[in-house]
Amino acid sequence: MADDRRPRAEVRRAEPRRTESRAAEARRPEPRRPDGAPRTKKDVSLDTPRARGRGSFRLMSRETFGAGAEAFARFMGTPQFLVGMTIFCGVWLAWNSLAPVPLQFDPKALNYTLLTLILSLQASYAAPLLLLAENRSADRDRVEFETDRQRAERNLADTEYLTREVASLRIAMRDMATRDFIRSELRDLVGDLEDHKDDLERRAADLDARAADLEERERRLQELLDRIDSGAGSARDAGDGVVDDSGNGSGDGAGSARTDSDPPA
Repeated sequence: MADDRRPRAEVRRAEPRRTESRAAEARRPEPRRPDGAPRTKKDVSLDTPRARGRGSFRLMSRETFGAGAEAFARFMGTPQFLVGMTIFCGVWLAWNSLAPVPLQFDPKALNYTLLTLILSLQASYAAPLLLLAENRSADRDRVEFETDRQRAERNLADTEYLTREVASLRIAMRDMATRDFIRSELRDLVGDLEDHKDDLERRAADLDARAADLEERERRLQELLDRIDSGAGSARDAGDGVVDDSGNGSGDGAGSARTDSDPPA
């Protein structure tokens, strides 16, 4: 059935493998006794695992049987089962007590033997099924407990990691500048800039005053130079006039002298 459900390609791939396994089993040497005789089924040692036969057949898997046992145990713990069982026993007892004797199949004279056997059989099957369901529930609880424990360990590790990270962030935040610290530093910087601005304004005023004083001195010096130039020009003009006067007087004397000394032609 399982091979028929698989795709044809998988079946074709599985056929060579089966052929190879059969060939390997055929080539495998036959086990023998120490005396050389071939071994039989009775001679197989207990320490050798028994191979599962090809013809073995299971009616249902363990998981299916366990699920059925849990469903039966769960149904036995419901009010419907108790009410149904009570009605069944009541009808059984009433029929075998009040019905005509030829119609009774479990007469009262035999102490309801058939009902007792049925209840005993039910109890004998119910007890193992209940134990099986309880064992499956215990296994499931153990697996869930193990899963919860692993999850709790992971959560604890994550919590410890986050705690260390938060502590490191707090330590790092201590060295970082806060808003108030930055504001105070900015206020101090603005105050320093304003003081420096006032100092620069005072220096600029002093420089303006010095520049005005220098301009005034330069103007006075220029006036003095102009006066000196004008005085020098007037003095030069006066000197030129004196020189001209002296030159004219000497020329006239020389001419007269030359006139007097020269003989007449």
